[in-house]
Amino acid sequence: MSLIAMASALIATVANPAPEATATPAPERELTLSEIIAFETERYRRMTVPVTIRGEGPFRFLVDTGAEATVVARNVADQLELFDRDTVMLVAMASQREVETTALPTIGLGSREFDLATAAILEGAHIGDADGILGLDSLQDQRVLFDFENSHIAVAHADELGGNRGFDIVVRARQRKNQLIVQRAEIDGVDVDVVIDTGAQGSVGNLALQNRLRRARSADNAVMTDVNGVSLVGNTRIARTLRLQRAAINNIAITFADSPTFTALGLADRPAMVLGMSELRLFKRVAIDFESRRVLFDLPDGSRIGDRSLFR
Repeated sequence: MSLIAMASALIATVANPAPEATATPAPERELTLSEIIAFETERYRRMTVPVTIRGEGPFRFLVDTGAEATVVARNVADQLELFDRDTVMLVAMASQREVETTALPTIGLGSREFDLATAAILEGAHIGDADGILGLDSLQDQRVLFDFENSHIAVAHADELGGNRGFDIVVRARQRKNQLIVQRAEIDGVDVDVVIDTGAQGSVGNLALQNRLRRARSADNAVMTDVNGVSLVGNTRIARTLRLQRAAINNIAITFADSPTFTALGLADRPAMVLGMSELRLFKRVAIDFESRRVLFDLPDGSRIGDRSLFR
């Protein structure tokens, strides 16, 4: 039986959450060759885009760079009569569960069309009431650009999106199970592996990182609910500074848990964390380039955002 890993989690009941980021609109950038897909903000402040399946829809799918495989909600799979099913072991943040899978024929994302031989079937309520999740199997060989100021996602090859022009920081990453893992990162003086996860509401750390951040300020416990619908209570701490080369995020809340996802990704034995949307939204733009294995960040003008700051 195959095994797939999902790093995403919804996080609730965090004490003293950091205030929402605000931004000044940036000048429009001309993306003549790219595919631009307007996004709507999903209720857990992640992103959904319109997707068609076999010409039907559109359906609202999350764009999740922390999900190894694409997911379709059970009600959508039933509606489309996708009853030729198999099973797979799905490793999520709080659990491991055997789930059904199905093939997804003729997925339409803007002008792109592709087929997937295997997509996990999950309950819609467990994926934020979305119709599905676009995982890494849908995004390989593409650059995914999250433009938070102009409210769009662009999916295309890097050269169609202007290459690396306009980005302040370009970070190299290594690939494991199709995940891009940033290794040249540091949090409060501790070297840490970072998974960029656009499907996670907040940031999650493993126990190896928790053991190294003993001086981090404690907050109330948080409850994480994974895509299997299983909840896990984790301790939340406020670290002083996460550094990604020349960028730094101050006062970052991290929920720590002994998650099977870190084990599945081979990240259980050294400090590692999932960087979620609450931190990614501090940037003007974030681009995840799977073809070149790079993550690109565009820093905001100014730097101070509430009691958190992001600076060069």
